[in-house]
Order: sequence, then structure tokens, then C-alpha cells
Amino acid sequence: MKYTKTKAVLNQLVADLSQMSMIIHQTHWYMRGPNFLKLHPLMDEFMEEIDSQLDVISERLIALDGSPYSTLKEMAENTKIQDWPGEWDKTTPERLAHLVDGYRYLEDLYQHGIEVSDVEKDFSTQDIFIAQKVSILIRSE
Repeated sequence: MKYTKTKAVLNQLVADLSQMSMIIHQTHWYMRGPNFLKLHPLMDEFMEEIDSQLDVISERLIALDGSPYSTLKEMAENTKIQDWPGEWDKTTPERLAHLVDGYRYLEDLYQHGIEVSDVEKDFSTQDIFIAQKVSILIRSE
């Protein structure tokens, strides 16, 4: 089987990007405070970006004859990004810090993908990992 480890990273990204999208949604829905008017629309941009990455990653996995996770159960069982219950007990700064943690995790996962795809000589996927990592780096700083 070709690109086994690269496909595993791609599928991990499917689970984690799906989870990250939900965390951004939750931050968006539970946001309050003095910066609401500035931050609330920013979450829409973050969601669009993550959902776009999810689409690219899933389509690349399919192109490699992989099978992306496609159910909520699969995503929940395989994500490595922690979720929080939808409650009002977290402040907006706490939720934003959680987002940053998620972005940093994704940055590391993309780096792992860059390394794995280099070993397996899947340079097309490596290019995707590099481009997505650059996009994530902007958000994690």
C-alpha cells in the first residue's frame, strides 16, 4: 500500500480539523464581552479557513485511495483536540486560548505530515501540508 503513513496523517487531520471547526463554532456561539463586535465576525473567517482545509485534506486522502472519517462518531473517537461542554463557565479569553492551543497542535501535526510525506516521497501531499501549515502559523501567533 502506497503512502500509508501520509494517509494516516491526512485522516488524523480530518478528525482534528472537524473538531477544530466545532471548537471555533462553540467560541463563536458562546462569545461575550467588550470585544464581541470585533471577535465574533473573526470566528466566521476562522471557520471558513478550517473548513476549507478540511475539504482539501479530505480530497487529497481520497485521491490517494484513502477513506476519510465521515461520521461524528469517527471524528470524536479519533481527534486529539480536547473539547469542552457548551456552557457559559468559560470566559472569551479562555476560549481564545483554547483555540490557540488547537492551532498549535495542528501546526505540529502539519509538520509531522511534512516529515512523513518526505520519507514516503509524496511531494504533492507535502506541498499541501506546507501550505496549510503556513496558514495555521498565522492563527497560532
